[in-house]
Amino acid sequence: MITYKLVMPEHLNKFGDLFGGNMLKWVDEVAAMAVFIDFPGSRFLTIGMDQIEFKRPVKNGAVLKFVITPLKEGHTSVTYSVSVVEPNHYDNPYFTTSVTFVRVNKEMKKIPVRD
Repeated sequence: MITYKLVMPEHLNKFGDLFGGNMLKWVDEVAAMAVFIDFPGSRFLTIGMDQIEFKRPVKNGAVLKFVITPLKEGHTSVTYSVSVVEPNHYDNPYFTTSVTFVRVNKEMKKIPVRD
């Protein structure tokens, strides 16, 4: 899945760069959209982000391209790779991580990814 975000002044830290917390929020949001599209009607919760790496600063006005790719499917969990790049520039990412979700029922108990 691919989606985009425009960095605005309200997203910046006191040094004029993108505040890392905003990046983490957006990454969780876009990865969640991917899991909800891939497993419609299922309830998933974020359980972790691994290998979080801010590779370079993001400036005001940047257009961010989020590239979300399924990485691993376990018994009760799924993991997605997320790379944040400039459009048409995949070789120099701003940020990379993997996001893991667990499938749960209404009682918040883990259940198999596949019924």
